[in-house]
Amino acid sequence: MDSFEFNKIAGAVLGTLLFAMGIGIVADMIYKPKGPVVAGYELPSAEAAPVKTAAAAPAAAAAPIAERLASADAKRGEAGARACASCHAFEKGGANKIGPALHGVADRVKGAVAGFGYSAALKARAAQGEKWDAAALDGFINNPKAYLPGTSMGYSGLADPARRADMVAYLLSLK
Repeated sequence: MDSFEFNKIAGAVLGTLLFAMGIGIVADMIYKPKGPVVAGYELPSAEAAPVKTAAAAPAAAAAPIAERLASADAKRGEAGARACASCHAFEKGGANKIGPALHGVADRVKGAVAGFGYSAALKARAAQGEKWDAAALDGFINNPKAYLPGTSMGYSGLADPARRADMVAYLLSLK
């Protein structure tokens, strides 16, 4: 094959590629796809209202913690607290983990566990001398970010008032 034959073949291949590219450019000019107004997907915000179901009553309609504690079971609360054990120690003298040790948390000043790095929001409450009573524990377990804006706790909360009462009863029993 001489060089003239090779040039014809190379020219045909390059011409075909140029023609295909030109068709793509013309098609993009004719059929312009409409992109989204905002890139990405809309995610639900943290401000969204919780879904109301028959199983989970809204927190506003929950009975006061003192009434719920009358029928609460600390053993059920202990079973529910197993999920918290990855971040908190519940035994006496337990070491701080990701979160502070919770033995004796009832009636303790907020942010008072020595050697734990609390968020600025909790340090401010500690400076005011606030203590962890049943109502404070219930509010914090319900929704930590709403109860204490600026907290570094990553837990989203426990919506069921009966389960929260069980958990508070368990925490009150740790003395």
